[in-house]
Amino acid sequence: MTDDTREGFIEVNSWKIWFRIDGAKKPKTPLLIIHGGPGFPHDYLLPLKALSSERPVIWYDQLGCGYSDKPDFLTGYTLEYYVRELTEIREKLDLLNLHILGQSWGTMLAVEYLITQQPPGVNSLILSAPCLSVSRWHNDQRQYIEELPSSIRNTILKYEELESYDSPEYQEAMNEFYRRHLCRSETWPECLMASMEKLGHSVYEYMWGPSEFTIKGTLRTYERAQDLPMITVPTLFTCGRYDEASPESTRHYQSMLPGSQLVIFEDAAHAHHLEQRTTYIETIRKFLTSVDKNE
Repeated sequence: MTDDTREGFIEVNSWKIWFRIDGAKKPKTPLLIIHGGPGFPHDYLLPLKALSSERPVIWYDQLGCGYSDKPDFLTGYTLEYYVRELTEIREKLDLLNLHILGQSWGTMLAVEYLITQQPPGVNSLILSAPCLSVSRWHNDQRQYIEELPSSIRNTILKYEELESYDSPEYQEAMNEFYRRHLCRSETWPECLMASMEKLGHSVYEYMWGPSEFTIKGTLRTYERAQDLPMITVPTLFTCGRYDEASPESTRHYQSMLPGSQLVIFEDAAHAHHLEQRTTYIETIRKFLTSVDKNE
């Protein structure tokens, strides 16, 4: 580690939670990044290190995945726990003022944190590929499935009815869906594959389900879109044209938050921060700079 990089563990409820800071000595307001999943560790978001040339950028692995502890008590993996984990990480890293970027499930966690805790010192919020209404998410995925070639669509529906999610046929059909709506790059980036390899499967299945489009976990009733007006900080929404977080749903969320912004990345999906990396990073940099100037 250099003087400008910190890495270590923070104790939350006796569990060790891994964190990393790049650009630790940079002068601008820090950016805290909340990864997706649940259980999909930070690696796929590491390209945002480009922003550490001017401000501290902080990643952490949530309990149950990556470099953090992985207890086997599934009932402990709750939205309330992860809000508390986020609160303690912020306190123990002394982040009095910060920007927050959530991606996918990370948007659910970020929004829950802001609405339930109403924390001071959050200067802005970035919600990338947001899921803020599980019912809308479910409907969007069902529409995408209807648009698949009939052989793939029928395979998904067949094995969902059988609840045979581990079958090779279902897994291949699921991967075809992901190639269209998760990441459209011909070769998936190494950082994305690293997160795939470190995925906390038990957390993901317990809280979400067997796939992105089959939602059976504890988050299946999550609905926060109607509460978005409670958020008062500058907010940027982003999504890909073919995102699991559809442009229509993301635009709906943005409409619920007057004054917020929306950027849709063409020829990109859920991992639009990787598929359109340069444009995405410049979009985030421009947004953060504009907020910093108005502080």
